Amino acid sequence: MKPLLLASALCALPVMSAAFEPVNALEEFIEVIEERELRLGLFGISLVISPEGTIEGSASGWPVTGTWEWQDGFFCREMDWGGTEIPYNCQLVEVRGDSEIRFTVDRGAGESAAFNLR
Repeated sequence: MKPLLLASALCALPVMSAAFEPVNALEEFIEVIEERELRLGLFGISLVISPEGTIEGSASGWPVTGTWEWQDGFFCREMDWGGTEIPYNCQLVEVRGDSEIRFTVDRGAGESAAFNLR
């Protein structure tokens, strides 16, 4: 049940795409996420993605940990959510201004989730 809840939270929110701009380079991605927290309040998700390749935070009260790498213009990550594995996936990253970041699974072909940047 937990994987389904987190997957739904990370992928099921409809987001207007017109104002989002793609992040194509590792340096740009690091500039966006460095010393910031990603929040999706509706699902109680709070994540910190470090420039060193780690992911830490919580979702619905359960700890989230993981690792990431930048590969061919995509954010590729694997995570654990309270003991439940979230498989490796490469995602398109887009930003709207300096306040929102959106991840679209399957290299941009799947569902999206947008986070507030704090």
